[in-house]
Amino acid sequence: MKNFSIAVSGAAGQGIETVANLLAALLKHSGYHVFVTREFMSRIRGGLNSVQLRVSSKSVAAYTRHTDIAIPLKEGALAHLMKYGRIDSETIVIGEKNILQEASAINSERLIEVALSEKAKEAGGMILLNTVSAGVVAAFFDVREKSVEEHLNDLFGAKGKEIVEQNMKAYKVGHQIGANIRDRLSIDPKISVTNAVKEHLLLTGADAIGLGAIAGGCNFMASYPMSPSTGVLTFLSQHAKEFELVIDQTEDEISAMNKCLGAWYAGARAMVTTSGGGFALMTEGLSLAGMHESPMVIHLAQRPAPATGLPTRTGQEDLNHALNASHGEFPRIILAPSGPEDGFYLTQRAFNLADKFQIPVFILTDQFLMDSLYSIPPLDLEKVSVEKQFVKTKKDYRRYSLTQSGVSPRGIPGYGEGLVVVDSDEHNEQGHITEDLDFRVKMVDKRTRKKLETIRAATEPPTLIGPDNYRILVLAWGTNRHVLMEAIESLEREDVAMLHFSQVFPISETTSVYLEKAEQIASIENNAGAQFANLIFLETGYRIEEANRLLKYNGLPFAVEDVVSFLEEMM
Repeated sequence: MKNFSIAVSGAAGQGIETVANLLAALLKHSGYHVFVTREFMSRIRGGLNSVQLRVSSKSVAAYTRHTDIAIPLKEGALAHLMKYGRIDSETIVIGEKNILQEASAINSERLIEVALSEKAKEAGGMILLNTVSAGVVAAFFDVREKSVEEHLNDLFGAKGKEIVEQNMKAYKVGHQIGANIRDRLSIDPKISVTNAVKEHLLLTGADAIGLGAIAGGCNFMASYPMSPSTGVLTFLSQHAKEFELVIDQTEDEISAMNKCLGAWYAGARAMVTTSGGGFALMTEGLSLAGMHESPMVIHLAQRPAPATGLPTRTGQEDLNHALNASHGEFPRIILAPSGPEDGFYLTQRAFNLADKFQIPVFILTDQFLMDSLYSIPPLDLEKVSVEKQFVKTKKDYRRYSLTQSGVSPRGIPGYGEGLVVVDSDEHNEQGHITEDLDFRVKMVDKRTRKKLETIRAATEPPTLIGPDNYRILVLAWGTNRHVLMEAIESLEREDVAMLHFSQVFPISETTSVYLEKAEQIASIENNAGAQFANLIFLETGYRIEEANRLLKYNGLPFAVEDVVSFLEEMM
């Protein structure tokens, strides 16, 4: 696989997002696979942020430390990249003279001094610095000028013809700079283009979760903004009128959860989107869903914690939170998408699962997924369907009738002749409060049957990627699928495979079959407590030794290089 990595670093508000988004659109439209990941501080302006754009001959969705071209746009930005090992002896650094002075240890032949600010001013002002930078990078690839004009019109057309022309001029200035560097250093990424990629979608993880909710029949969302989940709330709000959605930005997360429970009771399909601290406030409502046996869909986007933690960084620290939150015992399902495609289909499925089993279903994502930008094939809408499960009630309707499966027919108030009674107290089959302790046992057993029998039978099995005759098996969940897959591919070994989980609870019974074949079992996850490895032990009895656990919890995603080093050490 041929790939090329570009890092742009600068201050919040300086426009590095514009560089990455414009380049991703231009390169995708030209037939290149692209992937953008963001690393940023929790401030509106200032600080030091960076974006990485990977351009590849095939689909990639992982972060790498290696950088082929770096463009630091602010003093301190180059040092910021160097601190995390993202500049090496092969990196070409393009920037202002005062910025390049930070790079005394770098080969001077790879330091290209360019007065980017002056070029931006000549084109129309410092605000065009990002467009000049995009032009510099685009020169290393086969991008047609007509495509640039079309994209700039899409971006800036509403601001007037003059703004479009200024940006086009800035792009051309940058492109000439990049072409000179390309020719002088004989740089050719040698990445082939694929016509099919031109029809791909450019989506963030937040976009994909939002689209999956729409495909799942979601028509109500109540949430309070909290990074990194807010992108889903924003996306659905932007498309509310188009898809007839009711969106309520509530006063707090307690209200959001209870409003969504009320919406499901009334027949809607509802979802909350939140992060760890917000979900903590929802746990009493989650327990109410358990007692009501109400469907509920919860999108929980993880970030480093506890408390406020690192609001704009990534982590996988809330698995235990989602597993154990709320008082009492009741079943739940936890899904963990690996990327936007997975995010779309799993979110859509979450609504059907919640409706079918009358339980809370979690979509457990992370900041890495939420804020990264992916190029993916068009989504197959033939694969999705809205499966509504409520029934038309009769006069003798019993909301909690005891059934063999543990799932009782769910009625909707006003749909049929029956009375639909729910209560937060323990209740009888009709839904009325009871303190009959023998009946209490029957109700707990009914809810437990769903967990132990009905739901487990519908559990999504893990996916084996790699050779069947593996000696080493590495476990991953959520977004770590892609970094592990790329690392294993780069090793080119026939005895290493990965087992990826998009459903992390309940664990499929087929898991043990894979584990017993391995001589060594390893795992990678973004937390300090090896939460998933511990869950595997509880569910299967297989213990992953501490030496075989790769854990990262500094707020950054795994780099491909991290995982390669870990596997080489194991082998």
